[in-house]
Amino acid sequence: MKKWLVLLLTVFLIAGCSSKKETDTAKENTKKLKKITVVLDWTPNTNHTGLYVAKAKGYFKDQGLDVDIIQPGETGADQLVASGKADFGVGYQEGITQARVQGVPLVSIAAIIQHNTSGFASPVAKNIKTPKDFEGKTYGGWGSPVEKSVITSLMDKEHADANKVKIINMGDTDFFTAVKRDVDFAWIYYGWTGVEAELRHQKINMIYLTDYSKKLDYYTPVLETNEKMIANNPDTVKAFLKAASQGYQFAIKNPDQAADMLIKAAPDLDPKLVKASQKWLSPKYQDDAAQWGLQKKIVWENYATWMYDHKLLDKKLDADKAFTNEFLPK
Repeated sequence: MKKWLVLLLTVFLIAGCSSKKETDTAKENTKKLKKITVVLDWTPNTNHTGLYVAKAKGYFKDQGLDVDIIQPGETGADQLVASGKADFGVGYQEGITQARVQGVPLVSIAAIIQHNTSGFASPVAKNIKTPKDFEGKTYGGWGSPVEKSVITSLMDKEHADANKVKIINMGDTDFFTAVKRDVDFAWIYYGWTGVEAELRHQKINMIYLTDYSKKLDYYTPVLETNEKMIANNPDTVKAFLKAASQGYQFAIKNPDQAADMLIKAAPDLDPKLVKASQKWLSPKYQDDAAQWGLQKKIVWENYATWMYDHKLLDKKLDADKAFTNEFLPK
């Protein structure tokens, strides 16, 4: 009887030691995870789904990263990433181009969406079908000089007068509220606001930038970091992009499941909108590129030339330093 008791105690002791060892190992592994911060460009939406998937599926953790996804607040993502207060961010080719020309060391490391899906939207009742129809109308924007230049460039192609467009800053007012008040048209991403219009059964006319100029087919949005991060922590950049790539690839193949992960992470979002938006956007992430995230030098050069020609840049961009494909999974 005593032998059995000794044996039983030995088993419990071994099990206890094993359990403690596993707990210690788990703690050790957690300690090994490198804490990094990713700042969004706006509130969570389907442009960001791949990041939330990578976090939910453990892709970041598999790469040794403990990732905190935050919203930008009053300070934009570009400023936070450039200053090193955030390791990575969601930005735009336009913003990075302007930053580089001003000596700010931002670098685009992946294109979230391969082609520009944005354009000028208006309720069908406004009868705005071409850029010429902008004449006599009111545009609601966010106060960037790029807006006037884009409107002008599109109208010039139709020999229309951009000075006949009234431009106002609508701030945080959403598209649907603005067009019921004093705005006739606004610049939107179809993948979110356009899809929302479909769900609301509100018919809109859409004028895509890419239908009027190939130079406006730029990367928007992108994942960005800064030169210091690339120089000092290249393995971290590579690990981050590997996990992010896995997240976006999952969203491409499984839009419904990916949408569920975004909804869980951001419960204030409208589930119907997220589901519909994800279904529309998932095929657009990679589109015709050889792999998700890939960027082309010609795209950076074309848009920078367009910005320079429209006096939005003081000097020409060195495109080679503005982006890199180096850290994308091979």
